[in-house]
Amino acid sequence: MAKMKEVGVAVLGFGTVGAGVVDTLAKNGDLLAERLGLRLVLRGVADLDLATDRGVAVDPALLTTDGAGLIARPDVDVVVELIGGTGAAKDLALQALRRGKPVVTANKKLLAEHGEEIHRVAEENQTEILFEASVGGGIPIIKALREGLCANRIESIYGILNGTCNYVLTRMEEAHLPFETVLREAQAAGFAEADPSLDIDGHDTAHKAAVLASLAYGCNVPLAKVRVAGIRGIAAADIAYAADMGYRIKLLALIEGGADGVEVSVQPALVPHHHQLAAVGGVFNAVLVRGDVVGTTLYYGRGAGRAATASAVVADLADAALNLRAGGRRRDLSAVRARAPVVFRDPGEIVARHYLRFSMRDLPGTLAKVATVLGAHRIGIDSVMQKEAAKGAAYVPVIIVTGPAKEREMAAALAEIAALAGVTDRPTVTYRIEDFE
Repeated sequence: MAKMKEVGVAVLGFGTVGAGVVDTLAKNGDLLAERLGLRLVLRGVADLDLATDRGVAVDPALLTTDGAGLIARPDVDVVVELIGGTGAAKDLALQALRRGKPVVTANKKLLAEHGEEIHRVAEENQTEILFEASVGGGIPIIKALREGLCANRIESIYGILNGTCNYVLTRMEEAHLPFETVLREAQAAGFAEADPSLDIDGHDTAHKAAVLASLAYGCNVPLAKVRVAGIRGIAAADIAYAADMGYRIKLLALIEGGADGVEVSVQPALVPHHHQLAAVGGVFNAVLVRGDVVGTTLYYGRGAGRAATASAVVADLADAALNLRAGGRRRDLSAVRARAPVVFRDPGEIVARHYLRFSMRDLPGTLAKVATVLGAHRIGIDSVMQKEAAKGAAYVPVIIVTGPAKEREMAAALAEIAALAGVTDRPTVTYRIEDFE
């Protein structure tokens, strides 16, 4: 019997996900060999810290601090970049690609900030970059967009893409707790970093949204074109008021394309209780994709963590290995650029319904003044809800749900209302309502 072909694998970065990849290759190596008809063989693991116990049995002879040397070895066929960031990770990924070696990565920041260069270098050297694990952890959303939905024009993508934010919002609603308390709980439980800014300020989701948008529309999506708002400081009161009206607040990546251009944004939004995305709780992720042929498809699962992310990384490894055996490579993003430059929508022209919470003076005629300003800016009112004020308080919470309105008109109306004497005593809280239409 002929010896089974071996494909040599180098892992750069031996953190949580790197350890998961090494563990998966050890545990399921025989299963993968049976399914692929070739064997993925770990040639080495590079990391600056070789002393910390990762809870994974690995031959010490495979460990090195020399990532560049590991990449250069002739018995390494595929390189897995799990360092993170855009420093050493970018340098080593480019080194591998320039040697004609496929790179598998989970690094959404690298792709969002330097994707155009990375894909160009891969194309120039007739190799590929695979990045299923960069968005949605174990959810196969990248493969769905690149392959399963390639016959479709992508009309929209709506995603819950950050488990930390989703956990915080879910817990706030279920336990009726304030943001700061839940964030501390999440940090203690390991669901949030000691410095949670990347997650709760929306930037992690923005990186993922840029990756998905680039696939959907065949173009580079500069992060400067992604409008970003996070969940920092969301009030428990707004979560409760939204629930009273049949909505749940979620941090959404919103990607929409049409004749007027493309919108890519990240923001807290009210989602109707009956919608599938409203049911996504805790640390789970979900992505809703609408294509012009297939209609709506939904992808759901664990969006982060060692096992889920390692599963996606090893799946990409399997693809890269099969492509090498076949003497080819997967279709690459750089080969499917948009035929015409992509136009990004003017944010001020984007139309949506809005949730507005005013701290409004409790006097007759005050609401009428607000309604008059909204009407002057062509903003209709769908519903109004007034909550009881604390005893003796001069201002009361008043929640208005608007009809569809341009962002520019909404901003102008709220600025005019804020300037009215004696009407409100603090800035208006506003969130987009997503109707998925």
